[in-house]
Amino acid sequence: MKVAPLLHVVLYQPLIPPNTGNIGRLCVGLDAHLHLIKPLGFELTEQAFRRAGLDYWPNLTHTIHESEEDFFRWLGDRQPWLVSKFGKGRYFEQTYSDEDIFIFGRETTGLPEHWHQRFPDRLISIPILGPIRSFNLANTVAMVLVDATKQIGKFD
Repeated sequence: MKVAPLLHVVLYQPLIPPNTGNIGRLCVGLDAHLHLIKPLGFELTEQAFRRAGLDYWPNLTHTIHESEEDFFRWLGDRQPWLVSKFGKGRYFEQTYSDEDIFIFGRETTGLPEHWHQRFPDRLISIPILGPIRSFNLANTVAMVLVDATKQIGKFD
């Protein structure tokens, strides 16, 4: 019997299909729920999945939100974690719980400023120690999701 996903990964208007594909694979492997907020920079068709080798996609628990407004209706009063290089808290210093929601911005522009303003106390970051501007989106999701999955005891 499959256990319902305990964590939610949200991608805000992703542009790069391989990033979303890698994140989808990660969500299947860690039993997380993937949310995609439209518009997307690519098509989600069966033909595109086959061409990209996404044979695991049927096993992915996912939701497509038609717009920000649609996502905010789903979110309700829940307080998500926004992962941003502008976050004051570090992702590994937070305490996570079942059903936590992690929102990641678009590869090129991140999350809009009004998202930061809506959840100012929920901005977290990954420290960058070397001379790079940012981490790849799929790698960022992997770092945060593995830590959160470990914290909630899913590896036990």
